[in-house]
Amino acid sequence: MGIASIAPYISVIHSDIRHQPLFEGYWPIPNGVTLNSYFVRGEKNALIDLTADWSEAVDLLEKQLGEIDGGAKIDCLILNHLEPDHTGFLPEFVKRNPNVEIIATAKGAALVKNFIKAADGCSSLKIREVKSGDALDLGGRTLSFYEIPNVHWPETMCTFDAASGTLFSCDAFGGYGTTGERVFDDEFSESELASFEEESLRYYATIIASFSPFVKKAIEKFRAENLAIKTIAPSHGIIWRAHPERIISAYERFASYNTTGAGEKEICVICSSMYGNTKKGAEAIVRGIKGTDASIKVDFLQVPGTDDSHVLAAALRSRGIVIAAPTYEYKLFPAMAHIIDLFNRKHITGKKAIRIGSWGWSGGAKKEYDEISAPLKWEQFEQYEWQGVPTGADLQALEKKGAELAAAVLN
Repeated sequence: MGIASIAPYISVIHSDIRHQPLFEGYWPIPNGVTLNSYFVRGEKNALIDLTADWSEAVDLLEKQLGEIDGGAKIDCLILNHLEPDHTGFLPEFVKRNPNVEIIATAKGAALVKNFIKAADGCSSLKIREVKSGDALDLGGRTLSFYEIPNVHWPETMCTFDAASGTLFSCDAFGGYGTTGERVFDDEFSESELASFEEESLRYYATIIASFSPFVKKAIEKFRAENLAIKTIAPSHGIIWRAHPERIISAYERFASYNTTGAGEKEICVICSSMYGNTKKGAEAIVRGIKGTDASIKVDFLQVPGTDDSHVLAAALRSRGIVIAAPTYEYKLFPAMAHIIDLFNRKHITGKKAIRIGSWGWSGGAKKEYDEISAPLKWEQFEQYEWQGVPTGADLQALEKKGAELAAAVLN
């Protein structure tokens, strides 16, 4: 694969990471993830964002850098975001490039020293702190900086090249999945782009969702600055040069999903069932939903059995949520309690929700559910519980509950 270019002076340093089973040590990436860096030539040369210290990533980075102008000198390293998947290689990089100047926000500069400790063994480390509106003159090329704090760490910024209209956005506008020898959106079919958007939603739900208000502010800032964005160049995933507005609109939509009344007109049914009794109730709920409108999309996800990341993505996207979980030793079924804890951590708010479930010798799930779901501020429908096997009357009542929820979601 040859090195792709966004402009004659901007090279894409692209790595497909296929041998890391988990992202952030938690989220499965069966289709891998990309790590993109960008080399900008001027009288001085800049590298925008780095890579993790994973051997496959480092090898690909160094190979491609060596192919650019026979291994061109890097004068400036711009760090938009300091998470280790972008900076794990930084200590070794500055040892090999002792004269490089690191460009970061003030909080980013502090992380270079205190979190990554890149200064260890390099007392002459040069760091320039920048803020929104600052620019870097490379001699014939000028890059400007825009702080977008908490998208998704406090030090985060974007770098913009006005001449080509390229926004180097790091984690913003990224997604899971590898791209192979293609890197640009116009090299993929519509079905492939749709699949990538699904993985972008899963990426957003697991990595960015907690910071949705800041995503909205960042997009508003770009518009207020009248940035003529022609290309979105993130660190993870596809580079959007044909339709950059597509990924911006997608992220704007994702950021709205945890707002009351927002989300797609879909219902996410999350079901934990020890012996099938709660599942029978959940299936009755689905019959009620479909009886209201057969076209309404229902995601039926069993927990455990469905990875947390897919549950988060489906719940974030959906306007309605069904929590189907029994009592387990006087409390909510443990796997479901864990899911609701994740919902709290990732701020899956603004939903219309109902919890149903069976109980054996004693109840108790309702009390814990009320406590742990309260911070989500969901519009809660009255819970429905039954002992043991659901009766015909129970199933009829549950179908009615499903119809009520569907009507509210479709309203």
